Amino acid sequence: MNARRDLLEIRDLLENWAVWRDACDWERFRSCWHSDGRMMATWFQGTPDEFISISKEGFEKGVRILHFLGGTSIDIVGDRAIAQTKMTINQRAEVEGVLCDVVCTGRFYDFIERRGDTWAIFIRQPIYEKDRIDPVDPATPPRLDKARLNSFPEGYRHLAYLQSSIGYTVKQDMPGLTGPEVEALYSRGKQWLAGQPIV
Repeated sequence: MNARRDLLEIRDLLENWAVWRDACDWERFRSCWHSDGRMMATWFQGTPDEFISISKEGFEKGVRILHFLGGTSIDIVGDRAIAQTKMTINQRAEVEGVLCDVVCTGRFYDFIERRGDTWAIFIRQPIYEKDRIDPVDPATPPRLDKARLNSFPEGYRHLAYLQSSIGYTVKQDMPGLTGPEVEALYSRGKQWLAGQPIV
């Protein structure tokens, strides 16, 4: 196989994921995934089809979650790859009665596999490095419950505060910039590239 072509195909896959997801182009978005894939996020963990269904429902209710991508690092061994892509997650919603934006900076950590001639995502696990909350009108900041805010992990506590405020159950053990969760993720990535099965 041509290594340069593989890199380009994987980069296209990662960029298409963000554009098609945010544009609600669900048919093409589905093509980014293997049928047995898994999406792991603060507010959702499940199959691609479940993710599409719940994303559609949320969009119809006014949920707006957008993505912006930065640089990508890709390691390929045979028909498997691990890709890390710098990203931001942007979500707007009312927090304590004030319209706010949350921006969370991190990385998409993707377990990618070529089956036949097609590269697609098997597992997408974001790494949440840091976040912040800003009122859309800076003259009206929200009054946050500090105890509730600090009950969420540091890397995504503002995002979790917003998402829990609008009814989502937020997973509390997602990987951050440092710590046992991200170290375990890196270990799983090494196992994946070594051809071992992962849960």
